[in-house]
Amino acid sequence: MANEAEVREAMEYDVVIVGAGPSGLSAAIRLKQLAQAAGTEVSVAVLEKGSEVGAHILSGAVIDPKGISELFPDWKAMGAPLETPVTADRWLILGPQGSLQLPTFAMPPLTHNHGTYIASLGNVCRWLAEQAEALGVEVYPGMAASEAVFDETGALKGVVAGVFGIQKDGSHGPDYQPGIELHGKYVFVGEGVRGSLSKQLRAKFSLGEGADPEKYGIGLKELWQVPDEVFQPGLVQHAAGWPLDDQTGGGGFLYHFGDHYVSVGYVVHLNYKNPWLSPFDEFQRYKTHPDIAKYLKGGKRIAYGARAISEGGLQSVPRLYFPGGVLLGDSAGFVNVPRIKGSHNAMKSGMMAAEAAYAALQAGRQRDDLVEYEQAYQTSWVRKDLNLVRNAKPILSKFGTALGGVLSMIDMWCTTLLGGFSFLGTMHHEKNDADSTGLAKDYKPIVYPKPDGVLSFDKLSSVFLSNTNHDENQPAHLKLRDPAVPVQINLPKYGEPARLYCPAGVYEVLYDDKGENPKFQINFQNCVHCKTCDIKDPSQNIDWTTPQGGDGPNYPNM
Repeated sequence: MANEAEVREAMEYDVVIVGAGPSGLSAAIRLKQLAQAAGTEVSVAVLEKGSEVGAHILSGAVIDPKGISELFPDWKAMGAPLETPVTADRWLILGPQGSLQLPTFAMPPLTHNHGTYIASLGNVCRWLAEQAEALGVEVYPGMAASEAVFDETGALKGVVAGVFGIQKDGSHGPDYQPGIELHGKYVFVGEGVRGSLSKQLRAKFSLGEGADPEKYGIGLKELWQVPDEVFQPGLVQHAAGWPLDDQTGGGGFLYHFGDHYVSVGYVVHLNYKNPWLSPFDEFQRYKTHPDIAKYLKGGKRIAYGARAISEGGLQSVPRLYFPGGVLLGDSAGFVNVPRIKGSHNAMKSGMMAAEAAYAALQAGRQRDDLVEYEQAYQTSWVRKDLNLVRNAKPILSKFGTALGGVLSMIDMWCTTLLGGFSFLGTMHHEKNDADSTGLAKDYKPIVYPKPDGVLSFDKLSSVFLSNTNHDENQPAHLKLRDPAVPVQINLPKYGEPARLYCPAGVYEVLYDDKGENPKFQINFQNCVHCKTCDIKDPSQNIDWTTPQGGDGPNYPNM
């Protein structure tokens, strides 16, 4: 909660939106469209913690145009950057050297990518921001919403943004700025996966009550530029199997688009048990497989990034509304895991929230429960999209990749053909990803091959390509609830997995010259804001918070 003693300027809006991603920008645009159509006014502000819109956006991305088509039916004529239609769609099961291609006809129709587009989601968001500003939306990049502000009734009143100049020791530096409070009659929270405000609001308003535990994966991605001889514009290739074992969920993607770009990436489900596993190094191994390496031959790696992915699906969606605000997009968990898509659902969620808020504003309401948004979701194609695949993740978790993959496809065929009915009913997620972590003594440490500098690389050279930057004089935005836990608990029990699950080399365990006296070190300057530490730490001892605005990665074309 904002410090009552801090004197801050306040700005008043009808709607304040936290996050300039697909959901937040779609909400802002729809609010302005509704006001324009009715000849009324509605004031909307969008806050973005990245240095520019799109700087912190990372996705595959194969985009279902269903969402953008509702927002802008003439998006093609308007020049939306969905420039590469999918022309080939492959699913592979990888072994150490060979592969098996699954026949497309055997795959449930919802997994097909016909009619979708390969694009940079960051560039799509940049384009959406241009449309929003043209409609009169105020978009503020470099403004991290660091605190929630509540009114005297306990309803969300707004947020604090733009705090700068706090020194490492917590004192105010010479360039200190206390930030401003942005107040809204309604506040939309669309921070993306595991945002610090949405985490706080979920707890304060018990939004997860009655829902399954939240589930996540970590997605790692590189952008390559490749020569003509290996470039196949419109090719979409997904793969499961090697290098992960059968009990560790995940898989890879490879998309050809744009100016000889290849997006290559890897997802590891964060309910993995082996604490010695490194998602980053599994990704580097994946690229050396012949069916992946052949598309990178002669190419140049030009960007790298990582982010957490919401994987809980229908069962983990929380209550979407609370006094004064709502959760949008990935903050609510609207990713369709088997389809490996979520931006279309995120955009639709923003539009539904906007429609509910606009009607409430016209009725003279403010800072109450936007129940109408939840009601719209319950009857929307977003919920239907999630309902058809609701058992896929629990099946994979229970039965492993091989058997679970077959069973989940059968289940998705059933839900598709039988109007959502499944003979399994609705399966559930049993525990969160942190609790899934096994003990170090029960698993053999994994020895990963050294990077060759051609297909595989180390973490630090990869972080360099994320263009991440943090002012070293500010307090670390990665907070330990108990500084003793990493060395006294996590190291002896789990081998301190933070040094392995972090894809950016943020966490290290250092020893003295005798190999004794371990010390836990946080290199927060390396952070790419993936939030994995907040999710996977087995002691739940790490809280990811926002650094000062503009810090973090600066992703180009990601």
